[in-house]
Amino acid sequence: MAKTLAHPPNKFLVLLTTTTVQALVTMNVVIPAAIAPEMAAMLEVEPAMVGIQIGIAYFGAAALSAMSGTVVRRWGALRASQLALMLSAVGAALMAVPSLSVLAVGAVFCGLGYALTNPPASHLLARVTTPTDRNFLFSIKQTSVPLGGAAAGFMAPPVALTWGPQAPLIVGVAVTVAVALAMQPLRWSWDADRDPAHSLKRNPLTEMAIMWHERRLRYYGFVAFCFAAMQLCLTTFTVTMLVTDLGFGLIEAGIILAILQIAGVTGRLWWGWLADRIRDGNAALLMIALLSVVFALATSALTAQSSHVWVYALMALFSFAAVGWNGVFMAEIARIAPVDATSKATGAVLVVSFAGILVGPPAFTATHAVLGSYTATFGVFAGVSALGGMYLCWLRRWERRHHAAQ
Repeated sequence: MAKTLAHPPNKFLVLLTTTTVQALVTMNVVIPAAIAPEMAAMLEVEPAMVGIQIGIAYFGAAALSAMSGTVVRRWGALRASQLALMLSAVGAALMAVPSLSVLAVGAVFCGLGYALTNPPASHLLARVTTPTDRNFLFSIKQTSVPLGGAAAGFMAPPVALTWGPQAPLIVGVAVTVAVALAMQPLRWSWDADRDPAHSLKRNPLTEMAIMWHERRLRYYGFVAFCFAAMQLCLTTFTVTMLVTDLGFGLIEAGIILAILQIAGVTGRLWWGWLADRIRDGNAALLMIALLSVVFALATSALTAQSSHVWVYALMALFSFAAVGWNGVFMAEIARIAPVDATSKATGAVLVVSFAGILVGPPAFTATHAVLGSYTATFGVFAGVSALGGMYLCWLRRWERRHHAAQ
């Protein structure tokens, strides 16, 4: 049976550790995309072929997410985080091999590592946060995703141009392994609540049952699907929309994409602070859904004659909302998860979130094929954010009725 930690870990050390782990795992996933032309030359393929590794990585993440809570229960949250780093390091090492098929295998390993980042982090953060700071601290931790992407963007291109496309991946391997080893002294105190007798032989579908047995987790799973789909479509298609529909140059479009990432980090911090201030994570997520709908519809009205200043501002605002949801969402899952089941609940809900990531961009592409316009397609996808908002409203109504009945 799992034990309760007599002395919870230091709050800020937990925050630093979990943020670093996810940032490094994200960085390794993004490195090939950050140097796609150089990787393509090494592999002797078109640059677009390199981009498929991110989709493969998310597939790997979805495959393991349902079991990630069981891994945390058996080995402990810190050991699971170390395993995430080592799987990511193996993946990065494999992606350095000049073979497209080996790149795909490496992407799967990176995805498996990615699946083991959020559940252990939520497990640890749930133990050290309080209702007054939970949303903000979870949101700080979730800035690790865009920060990891930014680290790849700043580090990988100059290193690849100087020493070749394999060099950034080797750097990623070295740093990731070093951090995994540096975490070892914390293992015995942080993982004192693990249950070594807990079996790893679990049916993934059975592990998903926690979401179907708890109505609120089920609703939040649908919200995650919608929000993740919109977020990935925004970050994936912004540059193409700017260049193709609005006549921007590639360099200026890249600048806007960087601003979009910064706005996403800012949004995660702001929404976390606001949710703690109003003591209502659901309300903060509802605001995010509403603003995402408004900004998606505003994007659909953009033309080649639109003011560049307005385009810059709109894309930043769109990202502030559509990319800013994760921290508050993770805090809400930690709040409503059954006692001692935070990691399992997080893993189960993230399976649905990863499904949104896998389905969203292809659905966006198919819609664009019909409409012939990226801006118009964003207008249609405003409905995805609206659907997420509807689930939040239904959940809010159910919670009020449930509390009234009690």
